Amino acid sequence: MSSFGKQKPSNLEKPIGKGKPEVNIATFALLFSEIVQYCQNRVHTVPELQTKLSELGQHVGSHMLDVIFLREKGFKREIKLLSMLIFIKSTFWKIVFGKEADKLEQANDDDKTYYIIEKEPLVNKFISVPKDKGSLNCAAFTAGMLEAVLNGANFPAKVTVHWHKGTTFMIKFDESVITRDKTVDSR
Repeated sequence: MSSFGKQKPSNLEKPIGKGKPEVNIATFALLFSEIVQYCQNRVHTVPELQTKLSELGQHVGSHMLDVIFLREKGFKREIKLLSMLIFIKSTFWKIVFGKEADKLEQANDDDKTYYIIEKEPLVNKFISVPKDKGSLNCAAFTAGMLEAVLNGANFPAKVTVHWHKGTTFMIKFDESVITRDKTVDSR
């Protein structure tokens, strides 16, 4: 019998399952701690470290976007701003962190600015910050993920992380997003 008969299909040919794989929290904590140490050894200041973490988060977020929309939404992308923000606060956050984000708010004085508030982000839970880096917020990694997801879904935005009510992710959308959203609403 020939060994060239039936070939096993490659991973790329297999369908994507709908399973909900979970990562052990201790494994995640160890891996993320190593990521922070890796970044810390390549920078000199806290803002540089947060930028480096954000860049790595953007890389992760951009790869997650298509898989999440494929698995959770059946290729349907959000076109309305509020729907996208609710998707991030609920579905995206549940997939990545196992629960919904604590709060979603809009800035009172700016229609381009929104906040996602997380009292105790998972990425900060297992990181002990040295005294000389007291302002470090490792949730910059998550901010990078959010920015990549929003930009990849055609909602150009800049996402920054701040210590306020726990950790606050400040999302500043490009003016084109607000204009497009108003146009969609008027139809």
